Amino acid sequence: MPELAPEGVTVHFQRMVARGPVGTLANLQARAKSHLERMDETVEMIACVKPDVIVLAHTATSYFLGRDGEAELARKVERDTGIPFISALGSAVEACRELGLRKVAMGTAYDEALTLKGKDVKSIFDEPRERVYGLVREADRPEAQAVFLSGVGLHTLSVLAPAERELGKPVISSASAMMWYALRTAGVRAAIPGYGRLLTRP
Repeated sequence: MPELAPEGVTVHFQRMVARGPVGTLANLQARAKSHLERMDETVEMIACVKPDVIVLAHTATSYFLGRDGEAELARKVERDTGIPFISALGSAVEACRELGLRKVAMGTAYDEALTLKGKDVKSIFDEPRERVYGLVREADRPEAQAVFLSGVGLHTLSVLAPAERELGKPVISSASAMMWYALRTAGVRAAIPGYGRLLTRP
């Protein structure tokens, strides 16, 4: 993520506490519940650096919360800290609006219980670039206006631009969308080339 930061912008992280395997339906809800139970202390720590925006960098927690639950969480964090709060999934929605997208193909690296096309995935953090690129191709459909790769931990940034050139359509990931929208929310309007067309739109 820091490689996407324009000059003068810093990126800070605070881990959310959760235990158990990642990318499986059996543990996904338990991990999301654990994140939310400890969200106050997570937010308190990251707020110490006085950022211009706080980002929930975990798409699965947004799936767990649902639209209304996420909106309620955002209101609480903003009320407690005075800092705008956005999510990776919400950022993807904003990215689709920005690009005028109505039909989007989605690819994930979760297990077969979570997706129609399961993979032998031990952890989304370990997926090599070649498999991520293959995921883009597999997820794409002729009728889709774009491809969205869900999962902040998935190594997507290096495949976005080449995949767009091959497919001739936008390829967005949780990571690229949240960085784009975080910069916008913080009032930073800077084009960032090399990571797909979304990030070239200040």
